[in-house]
Amino acid sequence: MNDLTDLTDLGFAPFFQQQWNEIDTEDLTPARVFAEHRGAFELVSATGTRLARLSGRLRAQGDDPGALPSAGDWVAARIPEDERAPATIERTLARRSVFTRGAAGRGASTQVIAANVDCVFVVCGLDADYNVRRIERMVARVWAGGAQPTVVLNKSDLCDDAEDRAEEVRLACPGVDVLVTCGLTGDGIPALAAAAGLPGKTGALVGSSGAGKSTILNALLGDTRFETAPVREHDHRGKHTTTHRQLVRLPAGGLMLDTPGMREFALTDEAGLERVFSDIEALATGCRFADCAHEGEPGCAVRSAVEAGDLSADRLDAWHKLQKEARANALRADVRLSRQAGRRWGALHDEGRMIRRLKGDD
Repeated sequence: MNDLTDLTDLGFAPFFQQQWNEIDTEDLTPARVFAEHRGAFELVSATGTRLARLSGRLRAQGDDPGALPSAGDWVAARIPEDERAPATIERTLARRSVFTRGAAGRGASTQVIAANVDCVFVVCGLDADYNVRRIERMVARVWAGGAQPTVVLNKSDLCDDAEDRAEEVRLACPGVDVLVTCGLTGDGIPALAAAAGLPGKTGALVGSSGAGKSTILNALLGDTRFETAPVREHDHRGKHTTTHRQLVRLPAGGLMLDTPGMREFALTDEAGLERVFSDIEALATGCRFADCAHEGEPGCAVRSAVEAGDLSADRLDAWHKLQKEARANALRADVRLSRQAGRRWGALHDEGRMIRRLKGDD
């Protein structure tokens, strides 16, 4: 078995060590996926950096993107002695945390954004990018995936009321740290570096295009390693300067995952909403009915709080909208999975009939 001591700085925690001890790892090496490049993977292990491809068994799972390795994953890889030859990823270790979103379009599929991260930094620009509702969505998914969310309000140089907006986000996402930064000037970056640069820990920067994720990462690294671009003048939307997910080592220790900008962010289920809207959940314990939907039922403590001015009507409206969206997307996903299962069983049935015919049994 490989000596895993050198991997602790890459995040090889006891959670992964235990899995490694329980599987057949003969001739295999633990490695972390640092980047994805359209079917190819960049792995870092105790032996260095190596490009890799999927084994045939893993390629067969291509219709389930969530089952394939993603940036941040730990894998068991077969690494040949020839340094010019690619490694082969034989299996992916179970994830300690995963940040996902509903993929764009109507297919209701789930897309893995970041795997095995300890903290997800939800970056939102303090320009036209600022959107509390989108922040709520992302924070909910972070909680649901098992990581710690931190909201980063970037571009403070473009906003005269940055602290007021930070307080608005704190009220919208109770218990979540909110940092105000400017990637260009470096304001607030030391606080972000202190939260991210812990040896053996992994963070991820997520947010919409043009929010300034790559600029923040350059500030953390102390150089301009990652390309940046200004937002468009006519709609203030950013360009995808980051085209793939990439893990990088931070000077103070730890790792940071840079991700492409997301112009759409759909919830796939209700997980995490209860933490974002913990104030509504607490009030709901006083409702007369346990299944109260807070839409006019008698004895609704939540509606009473709105009428008394103790809860914003806009906040309750946001909760209703996100809950309905999450339920609708979860239902579409169930239908999609049922159809996929039906197609698989149909193919197996047809294959069975063909075999019986060849044997003369049908």
